[in-house]
Amino acid sequence: MNILYVCTGNSCRSQMAEGWTRHLGGERVAVRSAGLEAHGLNPNAVAAMQAAGVDISAQPSSILADADIDWADIVVTVCGHADEHCPLMPAGTRKLHWAFDDPARAEGGPEQITHVFATTRDAIRERVEALLAELPTD
Repeated sequence: MNILYVCTGNSCRSQMAEGWTRHLGGERVAVRSAGLEAHGLNPNAVAAMQAAGVDISAQPSSILADADIDWADIVVTVCGHADEHCPLMPAGTRKLHWAFDDPARAEGGPEQITHVFATTRDAIRERVEALLAELPTD
């Protein structure tokens, strides 16, 4: 099963979803993430995932390509902008939308920003776990 996560900049939410899917899904899934733009990995997203025991630091921040869409069995948009601008899916591709606020827009001191990233990370994990539970185990 090939899962593709899409967001605007491929820096936070889609990267965390990719990391959780790889960590929790193991060999039964292949996973990628991409953005409508490539903003580079957000260091706060990397730190939040590292705090949960998942290393996403080597994941590339890439721009969505037709080949990604063709490869995917499931496409999950993780922000409204990506959902609105995502290309049409080929027949048979399942599309889901998970609306998450952008943690990169968090304001406040380091503790508040860390909390926002951790909250987003944990919410994404819950969604990934639910998606993986729906998939065949073969």
